[in-house]
Amino acid sequence: MNLKKTLVASVIALSVVSTVTIQTTQAFSLGSILKLGGIAILVDKFATPLNNFINTLTAKHSVSSDYTTKVVPIIVVGSGTYTGAAQITGPQSAVDETKAVLQIEGNFSGDQFRIKALIPIDSKNPTSFNRVQGVGVSAQIDVKI
Repeated sequence: MNLKKTLVASVIALSVVSTVTIQTTQAFSLGSILKLGGIAILVDKFATPLNNFINTLTAKHSVSSDYTTKVVPIIVVGSGTYTGAAQITGPQSAVDETKAVLQIEGNFSGDQFRIKALIPIDSKNPTSFNRVQGVGVSAQIDVKI
């Protein structure tokens, strides 16, 4: 199915969902669902311009990388939702292999420290992936929702 048909089908499905009141244990508004789905589209659409901007920004401050860079989505473990994007950097072959960054969160020392581990992975599927060795996260991109 091409992107245009997928978008039309999504809009129709969301229109149907918006006419029905669904009560769940977690409060999700239609707006938040649209925003989360929109992040995936935005990351895919703006990956190259975002990557170029970050490379220009780091070069301006004399901290650019000699390695290959690329912008990929950040996916939260457990939920599979996109939360933003990250620029990755490393050797060309490893960067090409990387499809997303997996975000794993936890608390250390009670709630004194909140940890977010960002792991480059070879899939956008958070249940079936491999870590890509030799790739680092050089920037985190938050999407205002």
